Amino acid sequence: MADQNPGNSKKEVDPQAKEHWMRGNSLFDESKFDDAIKEYGEAIAIDKEYASAYFNRALNNVIVKNFDAAKKDLQAVMELESKSSDAPLLMGDIAEQQDDLLGARYWYERSLANNPGYAEAKNRLEHIDSLLHVETGGSAGQKQVEVAKKEAKKEKEETIIEEGQIKKVAFHKSSTKFDRVIGMDKVKRYLYENVVLAIQKPDLFKKYGKKLGVGLLLYGPPGTGKTFVVNAIAGESNANVIIARVNQIVDMYTGNTEKNLHAIFEQARQNTPCIIFFDELDALGVKRGGGGGDGGGESSAMRLAVNQFLVEMNGVEANPEGIFVIGATNNPWDIDPALKRSGRFGDAVYIPPPKYRDRKGLFELYTRNKPRSWLSYGRLARATAGYSPADIERICDKAAMRPLLHEHEHQKARKLIMKDMMAILKDKDTSGSSLDEWYSMVKKDVISKTEVSTVNGKRQETVKEGKLDAQEKVLYKVMVKDIKKNTSPTRIKMKNFTRWWAVHFF
Repeated sequence: MADQNPGNSKKEVDPQAKEHWMRGNSLFDESKFDDAIKEYGEAIAIDKEYASAYFNRALNNVIVKNFDAAKKDLQAVMELESKSSDAPLLMGDIAEQQDDLLGARYWYERSLANNPGYAEAKNRLEHIDSLLHVETGGSAGQKQVEVAKKEAKKEKEETIIEEGQIKKVAFHKSSTKFDRVIGMDKVKRYLYENVVLAIQKPDLFKKYGKKLGVGLLLYGPPGTGKTFVVNAIAGESNANVIIARVNQIVDMYTGNTEKNLHAIFEQARQNTPCIIFFDELDALGVKRGGGGGDGGGESSAMRLAVNQFLVEMNGVEANPEGIFVIGATNNPWDIDPALKRSGRFGDAVYIPPPKYRDRKGLFELYTRNKPRSWLSYGRLARATAGYSPADIERICDKAAMRPLLHEHEHQKARKLIMKDMMAILKDKDTSGSSLDEWYSMVKKDVISKTEVSTVNGKRQETVKEGKLDAQEKVLYKVMVKDIKKNTSPTRIKMKNFTRWWAVHFF
């Protein structure tokens, strides 16, 4: 990190403030981002015009996803250093992470205006334009910009909740397509044939007696792209999407949760074709009959919520035209069985972790919008055996911070190189597979085990079944097989050895 203000200011810095700034940089190098933020705050408290402290604090806040705080610091940088090119670039990065593509475009253009030779800003701007499909010049390009603005405005519409009740549901359109979903060819084909085609060609489905709606469950380990797949379905079909968030639906007052569920389905019927997406479905459609012996409290409220959910799904089943209800979960065994029968969430699709070839594609995808040198995608894929797409995206983002900070400090651009990627992979505190722990946690939920005990001097064996019943073992057999494979001692040793070899020897 730089010891000068962004914009090449020559202002003298208070020595005590600089000491805190240096401590913050050291903490950043150790990936202790929250502690680094505090040190930069101390520096700013001493020197209110210490632009580099504001900027470095913003960087750390971006890493921990505290975007509002980062924006305030970057505004301070731009007030102190009007010609800063780094602050607008980071503002654009925040906008891009928040899916505000037009906002990101504005900030990248501003960064380039301050520094026309800024390679990173140029690359980011080209990437945004490719997403918006903006043609250079002419009325056609302007028309596409206006369309993008309208879509962005629609996406910014918020769900309106008054006194715990949803009054208006936010809809959005997606520009993501299946070509951005790496791997999963069989899954994409199934979704295209059963969902996308039903939305695009309803008359063809009617001709062959097929229903124009579906209840679909996407299940699998966390971070494997279930939400991304839903956005791709919406982008391919140009359908409206409602993101049904559990924290907005569930309310403490009796009756509100049921009313909120009804409001979502009712507004979906008025805006068909429409996809209603319930992420973490197990949090809302939890199995009934557990706990709460007095019949009251939270368990009673959740039973009522599940009952209302069943009523709404029955309505879709009876008149399905144009409504597609998709749920996602990491724990399908925790969903109420009544929700999983045919006509509701009877169709289940497993979203698996990426294979070797897919991991290569993910590394290429997540470094595509970054100034990069030659990268060995095969080596990176081997070093991340058993990693999720979310893990790989995090590695690429953290690695990109190294050339970014180099350019900020030395005012000289350099590209992302393998050394940057390897540095992140070798740091156990900043990388690693989130799936390793998940597999070990869920193993006890789905796999039977034999417990041995001694009673009156005699050895007794008791088979303790997992949460899955016989039907669920068949329905989720792909996931059960995957969990068994990834928790076997042999498999764990193989994964760890492959990673270690790829990182240290290739």
